[in-house]
Amino acid sequence: MRIRRVVLDVDKAFAQPSLQDIAAAIDRVAGVEAFNISVEEVDQETVGTLINVEGDNIDLDNLIQAIEHAGAAVHGIEELVVGERMVEYRRRASK
Repeated sequence: MRIRRVVLDVDKAFAQPSLQDIAAAIDRVAGVEAFNISVEEVDQETVGTLINVEGDNIDLDNLIQAIEHAGAAVHGIEELVVGERMVEYRRRASK
């Protein structure tokens, strides 16, 4: 399966790991060409993030392991794009 994009729901402790620690771990995963980490929620103990990763044939298992090894918790996959080209998500029109 040729994974082109994956969006992950990831939580980390407020203090550690840092976003830079998570970024360094992601940057070493095979197939990753670019990514961003967006902070979505912050409370006293945790930081909720969305991590958008793009590339050609991303190794999803190693990506999740790298993030978890860095000290964060992957809660789920929010988006997965697979195939020969990227397909953009389009919301259904409201009635």
